[in-house]
Amino acid sequence: MGRRLIALGSADPQFRLVAALESPQHPLLGSDAGPIAGIPALGVPVAGSLDVEADVMIDFSVPAGAMSALDMCLKKRTALVCATTGLDERQLDRLHQASQRISVVWAPSMSLAVNLTMKLAEVAGAALKEHDADVEIIERHHRYKEDSPSGTALKFGQLIAAVMGQDHHQHGRQGRPGARPRGEIGYHAVRAGDNPGEHTIVFGMIGETVELTVRATNRDCYAQGALAAAKYLAGKPAGMYSIRDVLQL
Repeated sequence: MGRRLIALGSADPQFRLVAALESPQHPLLGSDAGPIAGIPALGVPVAGSLDVEADVMIDFSVPAGAMSALDMCLKKRTALVCATTGLDERQLDRLHQASQRISVVWAPSMSLAVNLTMKLAEVAGAALKEHDADVEIIERHHRYKEDSPSGTALKFGQLIAAVMGQDHHQHGRQGRPGARPRGEIGYHAVRAGDNPGEHTIVFGMIGETVELTVRATNRDCYAQGALAAAKYLAGKPAGMYSIRDVLQL
């Protein structure tokens, strides 16, 4: 994701890349960010900390990295686009607290198609609430993804439960769990190959089924969404913003 953000951001005249950050132990520290991203040299070395002024930082990392990025942004009063998933309640609370001092966009997915499908899932859930629909969420990602189920799958579940009223979230099934109970949303995570992301929301009824599927074919959709969020945050007052604000959904 970092490589695609660098490549796509550098091609957009509205951006000027001033820093490319990695773990302080990363072997590429000091290397020019351009060739790493497959483009000409940019004169921006990969660094372990933010030592320059910036309008917005985009974080696509792991929870510990996101918290480190948040600390840097607070120190510099830099806006933050946080696209890292797998954050726990304490880390999400830190993001919300930080939004009192800086502007923050946090979303489990930066994809336009995913966020549009979330809206469609809410519409479907509200329409099927009184029609005995079972909800199952199936997500597929690459073998290297560390959190499961995906933050996007969990967000789908939260949105659907808010309009349909399910009070139990079941992560996988095995053995003989018996008949499927009412009031449950089931989650199933597939990890295989280099899949950049795929989610299917199943609304199953007796005699008919509705499925919503959203599928990424490469990572550029997430990078483009994050770059759009960065443009949106530039100059915004402190606060917590969503990708729906960015995309006006």
